[in-house]
Amino acid sequence: MATVTFDGASRYYSGTERPAVDQLDLEVADGEFLVLVGPSGCGKSTTLRMLAGLEGVDEGAVRIGERDVTNLPPKDRDIAMVFQNYALYPHMTVADNIGFHLKIKKMAKAERAERIQEAAKLLDLEPYLDRKPAKLSGGQRQRVAMGRAIVRRPQVFCMDEPLSNLDAKLRVQTRTQIASLQRRLGVTTIYVTHDQVEAMTMGDRVAVLKDGLLQQCDTPIGLFGKPKNLFVAGFIGSPAMNLIPATVGAEGAVIGGKPIELTADQRAALSGTQVVVGVRPEGWTLKPAGEGITAMVEVVEELGSDQFLYCSTSAPQVTAEDPTHEIEGSHTVTVRAPGMSAFQRGEKVGLVPEPGAVHLFDAETGDRLPD
Repeated sequence: MATVTFDGASRYYSGTERPAVDQLDLEVADGEFLVLVGPSGCGKSTTLRMLAGLEGVDEGAVRIGERDVTNLPPKDRDIAMVFQNYALYPHMTVADNIGFHLKIKKMAKAERAERIQEAAKLLDLEPYLDRKPAKLSGGQRQRVAMGRAIVRRPQVFCMDEPLSNLDAKLRVQTRTQIASLQRRLGVTTIYVTHDQVEAMTMGDRVAVLKDGLLQQCDTPIGLFGKPKNLFVAGFIGSPAMNLIPATVGAEGAVIGGKPIELTADQRAALSGTQVVVGVRPEGWTLKPAGEGITAMVEVVEELGSDQFLYCSTSAPQVTAEDPTHEIEGSHTVTVRAPGMSAFQRGEKVGLVPEPGAVHLFDAETGDRLPD
């Protein structure tokens, strides 16, 4: 086991205007489960492949523990990789697939069998050791790929979207197994996904990337509770945070005719008069129409345990031609209500943000204003 450090690491591809990974500074603690998350093309898989030695590092350095592995070949990095397509040998049994790397290393047959059995027990694969991959389900194949990584006893696990080929129910089950297994093994793990729900439920910390740049790295609670900028605020959370543009006046930021007060520090940090007010769906208190911000229910999404109301409200909209000029327009707001509530489409409701539920961002820079 070891720490992993990216020290100003960058990766450039010819023919592109910007780096795939741009000056990444990131440290992963010994035994930590770190998730890299972001939209397609943000650089998360490239980051993982730079660590594994499958991509070069054009600037900066990558270290595992005290070793600088920037220019080491993959075989010398003591890393085990788990891919999304499993990469199993179809002609080999489960046992042979799990122990293949040990066989290449010419490990004694008895020790090899012991490690295979140990991994199979850990992953509930003992009944399937004599089967070929074609006779296994997707979840079982993924566990075989995990077993092949575990028997190597590496310093670092690298996982590149290992659950993307599984159906929704199996993904939930398997992500729980992977997170639990990592805690038991205590091996430093870097896990790549585009699914922010997966990231939030699995990682000790989550690193959010966009366009090759690290936006924020924090615990799931930290990311959810204090997003650093508008991108993180809109990306983390399901459904996403409501982000409503507003103009700051003497009374505060006005949404739908209702002011939200700004502190002196927040006013001082503003680069202009425009802010974006963020409120998560669960941050609204539903009131009778006429109280708070008036909104009309457009869609009711019933989940049983929760109900999501998609409402339209009159809110300030900023025109691209003149960012200082407001127009009144319809803005969609998502509100979480108790499951099986009696709200109906076309019903008017009042929305009041709960104390402490309002996040304020500078509309020009996108940065979070101080609390």
